[in-house]
Amino acid sequence: MSTDSMNPGGALSHQEQRNIAQRLILAMLASGTLILGLLWRALAPEQVAVADMLLGAASLMVGIPVLRHAVYSLRYPDLHGITDQLVALALLGAWATGDMLTAALLPLIMTVGHILEERSVIGSQEAIEALSKLTRSRARRVAADGKLHDVDNHDLVAGDIVEVRAGDRLPADGRVLEGQASLDTAPITGESVPLEVKPGMEVYGGAINLDGRLRIEVTRTGETSTLGRVIALMQSAEQASPPITRLLERHAARYLLLVLLIAASTWFLTQNNQAMLAVLVAACPCALVLSAPATSIAGLAVAARHGILIRGAAFLEELAELNAVIIDKTGTLTHGRLQLHELRPEAGESAEALAALAASLGTTSNHPVSCALVNIAPQGAWPALQNVHEYQGLGVSATTAAGEAWLGRYALLATQVADLPPEPPHDGPIVGLVLAGRFRGWILLADTLREEAHDAMAQLRDLGLHQQLLLTGDRLTVAQRIAKKVGINQVIAGALPADKLHQVKEQIDNGFRPMVVGDGINDSLAIKAGVVGVAIGAGGSDIAMASADIVLIGGDLRRLGTCVRLSRRCRRTLHINVMIGLGWTLVIVAAAAFGWLGASGAIIAAILHNMSTLLVLGNAGRLLRFEENM
Repeated sequence: MSTDSMNPGGALSHQEQRNIAQRLILAMLASGTLILGLLWRALAPEQVAVADMLLGAASLMVGIPVLRHAVYSLRYPDLHGITDQLVALALLGAWATGDMLTAALLPLIMTVGHILEERSVIGSQEAIEALSKLTRSRARRVAADGKLHDVDNHDLVAGDIVEVRAGDRLPADGRVLEGQASLDTAPITGESVPLEVKPGMEVYGGAINLDGRLRIEVTRTGETSTLGRVIALMQSAEQASPPITRLLERHAARYLLLVLLIAASTWFLTQNNQAMLAVLVAACPCALVLSAPATSIAGLAVAARHGILIRGAAFLEELAELNAVIIDKTGTLTHGRLQLHELRPEAGESAEALAALAASLGTTSNHPVSCALVNIAPQGAWPALQNVHEYQGLGVSATTAAGEAWLGRYALLATQVADLPPEPPHDGPIVGLVLAGRFRGWILLADTLREEAHDAMAQLRDLGLHQQLLLTGDRLTVAQRIAKKVGINQVIAGALPADKLHQVKEQIDNGFRPMVVGDGINDSLAIKAGVVGVAIGAGGSDIAMASADIVLIGGDLRRLGTCVRLSRRCRRTLHINVMIGLGWTLVIVAAAAFGWLGASGAIIAAILHNMSTLLVLGNAGRLLRFEENM
């Protein structure tokens, strides 16, 4: 592989692609000249000199670029350069022995093989480029005077207000201010079902608005957006190297010397020029060099397709070795927001009327409990309120057509009703309602468990992560109730950020390799300390996501299991690729050294070498068929 044809970590430039096209044209011209030389040799055997001149011209067409790349690799050595140097030496050897046919065929076969190899790289770059197109669009920015201005989405900054109409692609990450719509988020989160969004919800750039009209406040743009980070990680995946490749990189010079000694020994023992040239060609480590980048690109692409943002191939490898999970409760196992748990109206009271009055009173305060009450009854059923008063931390009161209404804690309601019944037992917040001097009922609220949480933890146990710890700052009774529902036996409650960090380190000191999962600022230290840190992207804090090695963009906990399964599949694929790259090379070198490849040993070695490269790429491509178990 030529050193200047690849640009690890970034898309191939137009100049690089033009170079590949030029090399392909040159290879075709060389092929035509080669065929003409062979025909001349067959039809006019007495004119050997003319046939050799045609074959020599063909070898020069494809040989000179090979020599140029070899010289470049001497000035800027790396593992890719070993291939260029070995092929160049084989070419010089063929010229020196007068074997013009080998001198023409050898660089031609290697050049075609490298073009196919680079075509696979361009294919991955085209996938990245297609993903990048999702980040490039026009946006309707709302000016201060309310007018709309059509701008490039790269000109947007955090805080801008944009309007997104039906059929438009969201120009950036943001928060919905106005409107309701269904969004196709499959390119970002992997969800096939459209996401119904309304004011207050977070949305991702690249999603398509299927219906409705939205006003969105931009929160992240460009490379800092969710889609931008996916693209950047896929581009950097090509720089990944397995241990065997890193070993070769450290000893590249020694490897080259070893190959030259084997080739020299082969010639000394056999006096067979073809066997010597075959050893040089067979020792080219292209398949081994490609094994890790090809696997990493495929793995990260599959993860991104399923809404999993993995920050690098190293974490993709670490996932395969996990045997424990430490997980937060609020916002991770649960939704992180209060919802109605139960209505308990007094005898003779209507549950619907209780809910409607509580929802109406809830709109008068920004307290989390009040905000949770707003959605428990349709707006059309809300009674009108007057003379609203809020009692900080206790509740609210207002005048209604039916009398004075009081909503709040026991302490507030006790001032209005002498025989107030005791609060029912409940782990979450409880508020009561008094209307016209009479107690009407209790409203029980709770942070509800995510629907997929039980299945997610069960899947992790099936994958060997039996050591599971619920680590939360909440009360012990609440944590134990949630842990029991999801099958977690170990619970540590009332933990501060420093306590969480200590617990993670203690697990590691005890020999466990934990995955740490959280969503809040108080989880960031623990997430950073874990062998692999995972942040919940949907509703998670920016600090937690910045600390994490992996972000679940859609927030579905079952994708924790997907991460582990994909990682183990990638590890198996990488091991197979390394075995192909290393084993195939050793077998071909041995066959070449013993002269088993015959009179055209160098040509056969070149063909077999390219076959191993294509096998590695094909095996890595099988990862793209990976599907979730959800």
